[in-house]
Amino acid sequence: MRFFDLLIMSINNLRRRKLRTGLTVLGVVIGTASIVVMVSLGIGLKENTVESYASFGSLTRIQISSGYGNQSEDDYLVDATVTKLAKIPHVKSVSPILETDVNLKQGVYQGYSNIVGMPREELEQIPLAEGKLPNKNAATLEFIVGNMVSDNFYNSKTGKGSWDGEDLSKVDLIHKPFFTMFQNMGNGDETSQKKYLFPACALVDGGENGFSEYGYQIYTDIDLLKTQLKKIYRKNPIPGQPTNKKGKPYNYFVYNMIYVNVDDMEHVTEVQKAITDMGYEAYSSMQWLEQAQQQTDMIQAVLGGIGAVSLFVAAIGIANTMMMSIYERTKEIGVLKVLGCALGDIRTMFLMEAGFIGFMGGVLGLGLSYSVSAAINKFLGASLSGMTGGSGAISRIPLWLSGSAVVFAVLIGMLAGLFPALRAMKLSPLAAIRNE
Repeated sequence: MRFFDLLIMSINNLRRRKLRTGLTVLGVVIGTASIVVMVSLGIGLKENTVESYASFGSLTRIQISSGYGNQSEDDYLVDATVTKLAKIPHVKSVSPILETDVNLKQGVYQGYSNIVGMPREELEQIPLAEGKLPNKNAATLEFIVGNMVSDNFYNSKTGKGSWDGEDLSKVDLIHKPFFTMFQNMGNGDETSQKKYLFPACALVDGGENGFSEYGYQIYTDIDLLKTQLKKIYRKNPIPGQPTNKKGKPYNYFVYNMIYVNVDDMEHVTEVQKAITDMGYEAYSSMQWLEQAQQQTDMIQAVLGGIGAVSLFVAAIGIANTMMMSIYERTKEIGVLKVLGCALGDIRTMFLMEAGFIGFMGGVLGLGLSYSVSAAINKFLGASLSGMTGGSGAISRIPLWLSGSAVVFAVLIGMLAGLFPALRAMKLSPLAAIRNE
């Protein structure tokens, strides 16, 4: 018998028993919707967790701190360290970071921050609200100003800052010039500090809530910062840089930290271990993310299991429907066998009926899943995603889940119909024909 003929017979058999078929399909709809919604909640929880950790820094970045106050000269983070770290497998780039504290002044307002010098590839990772990156051929420092730097200002006449309710809206570090004063080598008297006027070329984007890992600092090209510091302090010790036992500065810069950028998230833990084996203190968001992911994987498995129970109950309903269909169509099965219908065709016909029930339930259940998911995101999304620190929808149905849900529903239907189909194959033709 041709496949198309079997398909038509299967559909007609289901249409003859509309109420029973509809109730069975409804069970599959509820089961499919349950498992899809539960899994989508687990996916949303996991992705929100990743987004939360990513907001605090790149997930492929490893940060190596200097801590040179307690280290020997051999352990300092210097250019030779950068070269050594770059040779580790899966390391894409190594970026030295140099920081120096500064005081800032704009009109009657004064503040403080620290300038962070970093290579061009790191500056390119900073999200900008306006402006552009420093000119590659700039002869002087150009600043990317953090969007929260103005919060560190205060009114020099009243001594009040934002913490006292002072209105700092007049502090504009991107459109108005401001003075930069580097730390003194002596007592730190601000009145004797030399004032420098450097242009601000961009403002950091803080996003919807204003938070950014780059928000409270000022960023510039590291090579220009080195040149400026040498020009200011000459042969004198640079504040923040170590000195030898005689109090003399070294003829090289010691970096505050080094960023090691890995080619893929999967290799971060491996590279971090290689760095710690060298004796350096290394930190990455991945080490905390992996622990959080283990918890979210457990939650996702539990949620998926709860949804699977509903689909299992639906499978029992399909098996019951198919068994009842066999009892009602015993004579029909006997006639088919007497006429020479192959046993495999009889089995295929019942499996196709069960699979078609699963398909209809899967498609309708998927549609219901999208509706329930949208309702969850609309009414509960903000509060639930806030618990994980993420900013997106808490229920997420990716394309692969949609396709898998329908395929899974069809397979469950066919598995549920397998036993009834085998029973139909074993019926005796003569006994089936005599059956009333």
